[in-house]
Amino acid sequence: MQGWQLDRVTSPAKARALLAENGYEVGLARVCQLGERQREELEDVLCDNRAPVWIVLTSAEDLDNQEFCRLIYENCYDFYTLPLDDKCNYLRATLGHAYGISRLKDIGERQLSSLDECQMVGASPAILQVFQQIRKVAAVEAPVLINGESGTGKELIARAIHQRSTRKRGPFVAVNCGALPDTLIQSELFGHEKGAFTGAMRRKLGRLEMAQGGTLFLDEIGDLPLEQQVNLLRFLQEGTIERLGGEGSVPLDVRVIAATHVNLEEAVAKGRFREDLYYRLNVLNMLVPPLRERIGDVELLARFFFQKFSLDHNAKAKGFSQPALMAISHYSWPGNVREMINRIRRALVMSENRLISPEDLGLNGQGGDCKVVSLEEARNQAEREAVVLSLAQTQHNVSEAARLLGVSRVTLYRLLDKHKLN
Repeated sequence: MQGWQLDRVTSPAKARALLAENGYEVGLARVCQLGERQREELEDVLCDNRAPVWIVLTSAEDLDNQEFCRLIYENCYDFYTLPLDDKCNYLRATLGHAYGISRLKDIGERQLSSLDECQMVGASPAILQVFQQIRKVAAVEAPVLINGESGTGKELIARAIHQRSTRKRGPFVAVNCGALPDTLIQSELFGHEKGAFTGAMRRKLGRLEMAQGGTLFLDEIGDLPLEQQVNLLRFLQEGTIERLGGEGSVPLDVRVIAATHVNLEEAVAKGRFREDLYYRLNVLNMLVPPLRERIGDVELLARFFFQKFSLDHNAKAKGFSQPALMAISHYSWPGNVREMINRIRRALVMSENRLISPEDLGLNGQGGDCKVVSLEEARNQAEREAVVLSLAQTQHNVSEAARLLGVSRVTLYRLLDKHKLN
């Protein structure tokens, strides 16, 4: 065809071989009525991860077959019925459009790949503020306390702080305080000497000592028992530890980053957490926003995780259907980013279609947020989202944001204070 280089093959096996060797942007497939085995072979070619955007040439009679129509609908960009006659010019235009779509897909995947290198994904004002805090916090030597709901990525933020700090060449040691048995916490954190207790056959370094010259991340610090809080406080004050069964102090150079999903101030008031330790840890404080408050990030994250995991699962799905994207955008994500990862990985395994559906994600009305809220709550939520979006669109220019909202600057400042967006 004029203007196009055409490589012709006559079998699915030869097609797969060429796809493996060349980076085709567009594919043209002449397909007629197929047997079950032939249809499966063709579907394997159309769903290949290296597959281009496909356009099918077929006959009008073949379109009477429902399975054949489904195959084209789920795996192809467009189709033409033969003979082409005066439709050649339309086919050339379609090929051009398909090529453009393929190039846009490549650009999007490259952008998502670059996001993968940064490890942190998002463009909302809420997460951009977190990125800014990471840069500031990484530049100083002081304990950090990260607050946020479960699944928001607190460990990822701790790693980002470590990687951008002067300690980046040192170890990053993560400990989940809630996952350690009470009887082993002392030994796990501070280590023990040989013979310190029954079964201690040799000296064991604790997690703090293993983090020498680097960063120790204490996740769910609110679950640390009170007696171990004393030992941690002593390390933060003096920079030394004592191994269980040891006779001397061991000096350490370790930065501590702690994280919690509970309100430590309330825990202090109830006597479950030491006040002096709280103030030692809370020198620098970061609040990680839940996914429902990251306006505009949900779809970006969904596409990022789809690309990240699709190759691992060798999935048939090539993306999300429009109803799936709507479901993703309207779901409240109580489990935050961790829940999104789980749902997308499950959908990639379970989906039999070219596009992931709400049912594949478990968001077909069963898993969605069906909680009824009061009109006052609904108004507040809509008001907050409007303010956040206006600030995002104006790069935080208050005058421009107020103009978009149709309110005065004074009113906008009042709304910022009301919704704690300052």
